[in-house]
Amino acid sequence: MKKIFLSMAAVGLLFTACNDDSKEVSQEQQIDMSDFYVYTDSADDLSSKSANSKEFYNPCYSMEVLNRQLRENPSLEKKMFDIEYQTRKYIASKSGSANKGKPGGGTSGETDVDVLPINDGLGTINIPVYVHIVLPNANDVSNAQVTSQINVLNDDFNSTNTNLLPSGATNFVNDATITNVSFTLAGTFRYNNNTSSWGTNDSVKAAYPPITPDTHLNIWVCNIGGGILGYAQFPGGNSATDGVVLLYSSLPGGSAAPYNLGRTATHEVGHYLNLRHIWGDGRCRQDDFVEDTPSSDGPNYGCPNYPTINCSTTDMTMNYMDYTDDACMYMFTDGQRNRLRPIFATGGPRAAMAGN
Repeated sequence: MKKIFLSMAAVGLLFTACNDDSKEVSQEQQIDMSDFYVYTDSADDLSSKSANSKEFYNPCYSMEVLNRQLRENPSLEKKMFDIEYQTRKYIASKSGSANKGKPGGGTSGETDVDVLPINDGLGTINIPVYVHIVLPNANDVSNAQVTSQINVLNDDFNSTNTNLLPSGATNFVNDATITNVSFTLAGTFRYNNNTSSWGTNDSVKAAYPPITPDTHLNIWVCNIGGGILGYAQFPGGNSATDGVVLLYSSLPGGSAAPYNLGRTATHEVGHYLNLRHIWGDGRCRQDDFVEDTPSSDGPNYGCPNYPTINCSTTDMTMNYMDYTDDACMYMFTDGQRNRLRPIFATGGPRAAMAGN
């Protein structure tokens, strides 16, 4: 009788296991990756002269750097696909549906989109930051500027900044969110180096390698050249080049007006945490994989009036992942928060930062 009971129990366990596997497969089948992309359009035409600027600036070179890294390392595309799959699966599991909060759709931007908050159990993620100042006179960037930059990151990622909606933009009034990601200055390193411009081939990182990049955000502050304000490496790239590079004059109090309030760092750290440009770098054909950010066909500059309409939707010009002036951007959305937090979960590319 005991043998029969054990046999029946074993069959029951087998049936349960198979049933659980079936549920898992069923859920995985609902993870739609059909819109995923890594390579993007050339952004050579995106350098712009702001109406208030005395110089030409290209606010961000991250996508061009990503394209280069993909060409140099063919396996990176598969790695980024896996990270995206894990991100979408995580969002689906936390929202209770593979379709609720699914990235990739875009919205009209005319109504508030219901993106379910993610109760991920991770709490506040505190990221320690190493700042490497590489200039002919490394003291040209003061300790006060570095501290101010860290404060800007904390304000922007936790919506404690000044929220200035364009007049009439009531459809975005409730969209600014708290990401529960904070930043702490772990150390500042100063290197006097007469190199006039470092470019975007990671040469500044080769000269001054990142310190414990698995657990720390490394930021290099230097003269990039070409009017480029900054670039970042997306999750999944080589740890030897992981981090963010900023134009020294983009830090708070710098001379790169109207990009001198520290929002270049906010934008580039967004990329570092897996956020794409708000327009998806593919005109109206590609999305940023976030449900509550409207589609657009390209970046916005300056301080646009409301509404700015592209791709038949109203642009979220005040989002940190656009190219508007520092003084005219102030928000991440729920969907962007939900997209960046899975990278800290167990198995995520930045899990070590959360102790996972």
